Amino acid sequence: MPSLSIHRNDTVKVLAGADRGKTGRVLRAFPDKGTVLVEHVRVVKKTVSSKQGQRTKGGIAEHESPINISNVALICPTCGNARVGYKIEGTSRTRICKKCGTELPTKK
Repeated sequence: MPSLSIHRNDTVKVLAGADRGKTGRVLRAFPDKGTVLVEHVRVVKKTVSSKQGQRTKGGIAEHESPINISNVALICPTCGNARVGYKIEGTSRTRICKKCGTELPTKK
């Protein structure tokens, strides 16, 4: 399974597409497809039917759609857009910002 440098709960900025310039939190990452689901980015409308016996209401619902990993950039808390590097100490691997060297929050 391929690994991504962007993980869940990271703050990212959209670099390309209709939502260019927006920032949001990563809700979910899909390493197999190379996409991430970003909060309030690429919102699409979907028709939802009401289910009999359940309390779901039918209508038009809005939800986020995955965006390609190449169209987002991780935001460093100190310098802004960041490219991700790794620092290996023993058996642990930590993510760092390549621009300023700040340690980025790890995957949880």
